[in-house]
Amino acid sequence: MTENPDAGDARTRILDAAEALFARHGFDGTSTARIAHAAAVPKGLLFYYFPAKPDILAALIDERLRTAALDAGPLAVRGDPVQTLMNVGERVLRDREASDVLREILWHESHVRPEVARALSRYRRALHDTVERALTACLPTGTDRGAVRAAADAWSATITARPFEAAAEEGTEEQRRPLHEPASLRAIARVLGAGLQAATLKGAAL
Repeated sequence: MTENPDAGDARTRILDAAEALFARHGFDGTSTARIAHAAAVPKGLLFYYFPAKPDILAALIDERLRTAALDAGPLAVRGDPVQTLMNVGERVLRDREASDVLREILWHESHVRPEVARALSRYRRALHDTVERALTACLPTGTDRGAVRAAADAWSATITARPFEAAAEEGTEEQRRPLHEPASLRAIARVLGAGLQAATLKGAAL
């Protein structure tokens, strides 16, 4: 049997259409018929690749949620944990902006679909590992490991916060500044960097 040369393209179009529609209307608000129409494929072909709608969501997450698998080496700036944290943060947020899976689907659906919640948890663990590796590469040998892990926890939580949860609705202009603005991120990075440098000095004195 000769393989259809357009098969891979059709599958990609289905995933592209589903990503955009899930992000805009939510998983429950998007029908398979709507996905097939947006992808310009027969509904039967959609079911050939994805027997059920949750299979489409699973494929999106498994195949397109790869942002946390970053090479920590180029992000580390020796002796400068603040810039190292900023490099990781800027890379992750840039990738999130380019991906509906990261920007919308993952956070929206994690509250109602356990498999998406598990994917988000895996993503955050992988991101934590990236931050920890980058900090380890930029800091002197002997820096307190607990301090590095705590800083990685805090930074991972900061840059994976849902965008609409990041800005206060009331308060001063400073309080309403979105968490992911560069100035806000750098302020948090400086606090974490100061703690890491203190831990480094303490470890050197022992």
